[in-house]
Amino acid sequence: MVTDRVGDFIIRLKNAAAIKHATVSLPHSSELSAIALKLRDLGYVSSVETEGKEKRTLTVALAYDEAGNAKLHDVKRVSKPGRRLYATSRDAHNVKNGFGARILSTSKGILSDAEARKERVGGENLFEIW
Repeated sequence: MVTDRVGDFIIRLKNAAAIKHATVSLPHSSELSAIALKLRDLGYVSSVETEGKEKRTLTVALAYDEAGNAKLHDVKRVSKPGRRLYATSRDAHNVKNGFGARILSTSKGILSDAEARKERVGGENLFEIW
């Protein structure tokens, strides 16, 4: 049983990118689906699919460049189940000088750092990805 679904999800993506797997499958949840769709919009994931009716699974295909290198290099979990960290829209600054993204869980859904600044909304600082 996994207690930190977001942490498990991002580590699965990181490990799959390290060994150049094409897809990652995991149990479906609406939060993970929203995060995967946001990562697709940012370009770290190429596609997101939900399969099954009763026991649903989320299948995420990683994005690779022309040379075969994964676009996802590393991930850092910021807010953890034992210590929740929140950020205002001003505190949601760039990651790796704009080469990465910070993912926030806000009242307007899952947003990247740039979208949170634009919408002027803060939330739980889930993780950083580059």
